[in-house]
Amino acid sequence: QVQLVESGGGLVQPGGSLRLSCAASIDSFNLYGMNWYRQAPGKQRELVAVISSGGMTNYGDSVKGRFTISRDNTKNTVYLQMNSLKPEDTAVYYCNAHWRYVYWGQGTQVTVSS
Repeated sequence: QVQLVESGGGLVQPGGSLRLSCAASIDSFNLYGMNWYRQAPGKQRELVAVISSGGMTNYGDSVKGRFTISRDNTKNTVYLQMNSLKPEDTAVYYCNAHWRYVYWGQGTQVTVSS
């Protein structure tokens, strides 16, 4: 049974920070590429950040310079550090794993508001 569980979401003021975690119950975690996606109300799902099995990272244009993705293979966990948050960052954030198959978590809500 493969499972991805996101945590760390919540309510934060504009300009604030949050750190999301994705704990993966999965065999051979170190061989999977890991992604963060988000979906805001009334909008399509958007790719936020990518980290490969070798540690190469990439980001969507809207979050470059503000968000950082990382992974800890000893803990089977991927992180998303979010700084300088804007109201436009409000969304449900989803963790995704891909290698031989593709898996999704259930999401965690991030709300940026005064």
